[in-house]
Amino acid sequence: MSIISICFKKNGKQYYFLNEEFDININDKVIVNTEQGLQLGIVVDNNIDESKVNIKSELKTVLKKADDKDYNTYLNNLKDSKIVVEETKKKIEKDKIPMTIVDANYTFDKKQLTINFVADERIDFRNLVKYLAAKYKTHIDLHQIGVRDKAKEIGGIGVCGLPLCCKTFKNDIQGITINMAKNQNIALNPTKINGCCGRLLCCLAYEDEGYTELREKLPKINDDIKVDGKKGKVANLDILRKKVYVNINDEIKEVDFDVK
Repeated sequence: MSIISICFKKNGKQYYFLNEEFDININDKVIVNTEQGLQLGIVVDNNIDESKVNIKSELKTVLKKADDKDYNTYLNNLKDSKIVVEETKKKIEKDKIPMTIVDANYTFDKKQLTINFVADERIDFRNLVKYLAAKYKTHIDLHQIGVRDKAKEIGGIGVCGLPLCCKTFKNDIQGITINMAKNQNIALNPTKINGCCGRLLCCLAYEDEGYTELREKLPKINDDIKVDGKKGKVANLDILRKKVYVNINDEIKEVDFDVK
C-alpha cells in the first residue's frame, strides 16, 4: 500500500489517495472517487511520504487504472464541457446576469457539472441553475472563484514576458503579502508588484525565502557600518547582487559583501 498524489488539471492542485493494489507509475491515469463524484486524474507522485499527509485514515482509495476507453470518455467530457461554457455564456448574456464564465467541468460519470465564474458581487443564480439542470440532466454546481483562480485557468503572459507561473507550474496559490514586496526592495507601485490578475505577483511568495536568507547576512538599512576605516550609515541594499550602499559624509559608496 502506498500514498499517491493526483491532479485533475494540468498543474492543478494535488490531492492524496491510497493505492492498495495497483502498479501505478507517475503520469498514469487513474479513476478515483471524490466528494464531487468519480474523476479521472493523472498521477504526479506515486510514493508520498506519509508524514506529509495529515489524516491518512481519511484518504480515499484508487478505484482502478484508467484504460483507453476511460480516457476517451474523459476527452468526450472535456468536449461537452466546452459546449456547456458557450451555452451558459449565451444564457447569462440573454438574461443580463453580471457574471463571467471561466470554465466548466463534468465529473467522469457526468453526475455533476461544475461551472466556475467570476463576479464583482454576490449573484442570485437560482434560475440559471434550474435552467442548466433541466438542459443537462445532472447536478449543477455554480462556483464563484477569485481573479487569481481565473488567471490560473485562462493563462497569459506575465510582466516578465513568460507564461504565467500559476498556469505553467505553480499548483498551489499560497498567501502573498505586501511585506514580501518590501522584503525584496521592490517599489510599491501596482504596475510593478501586481500580476495580470490585478493581485500581488505569485513570484513574490516563492522568491521571498531566498531574499530573506540573503538579508540575514547583510546589514540593515540605517545600520552604522565602517568602510575603509570610515564610519557611515547603510542607505540602500542590492540584495541579489549582495551589495550595500553606504552614506559616508553625504557620499554614497558601493560595498560588496561576502555572504557565503
